[in-house]
Amino acid sequence: MAGRLEGKTALVTGASRGIGYQIAKQMAAEGAHVIALARTVGGLEELDDEIKSAGGSATLVPLDLTDMGGIDRLGGAIKQRWGKLDVLVANAGLLGVLSPIGHIEAKVFEKTMTVNVTSTWRLIRSVDPLLKAADAGRAIVMSSGAAHSAKAYWSLYAATKAACEAMVRSWANETMNTPLRVNAVNPGATRTRMRAEAMPGEDPKNLPTAREVAAKILPLAFDDVTETGKIFDVREGRFLSYRDPA
Repeated sequence: MAGRLEGKTALVTGASRGIGYQIAKQMAAEGAHVIALARTVGGLEELDDEIKSAGGSATLVPLDLTDMGGIDRLGGAIKQRWGKLDVLVANAGLLGVLSPIGHIEAKVFEKTMTVNVTSTWRLIRSVDPLLKAADAGRAIVMSSGAAHSAKAYWSLYAATKAACEAMVRSWANETMNTPLRVNAVNPGATRTRMRAEAMPGEDPKNLPTAREVAAKILPLAFDDVTETGKIFDVREGRFLSYRDPA
């Protein structure tokens, strides 16, 4: 039986571990050819082995998302080989530092903004024409509840995710009358390395695994998704609408 993504090509960033790794595996299991992007070659090779052992296929792209030229070239390479892109999962990101806003070092602020925001915009710019060339392009951009809670000491990470959500909303409005659907995702607390870094005293056994969370995000890549410009809350299992300003 053919999978829901049979014959499609999906680009997943941050694919060497965590939610990105699991989404890449699950998309390949649904028949997609996965373009797996990450800095860590070892994690990408492990992913490739798992995908191939399950009968799927992948192309590995070892790339640091601070390499803006590399992101630009990626779009050209995808166009040359496949002519289009069916699914984008912009998952890669940094926590940065949890700190009073006045204590954040400039180099930490700038690197976190570069990876979480600037590279996401650069990636969108690089693949936007390719997603529009697909019959039913789907873009999934990872966000966080931090974008809305604005907790003390979370200013840097929260600001990056709020910026990504703003880009998602504008991009969705620009493409409203096309087949492309663009949405953000709040995965909620998940058993990942980043979560352990942010909450070292938390018992990870009380959190859903990256595999479980990825399984709930996966349907956003399917052709029957009609929502756009919204945020999908994994814990609630539904799309939430943004409240427009008065």
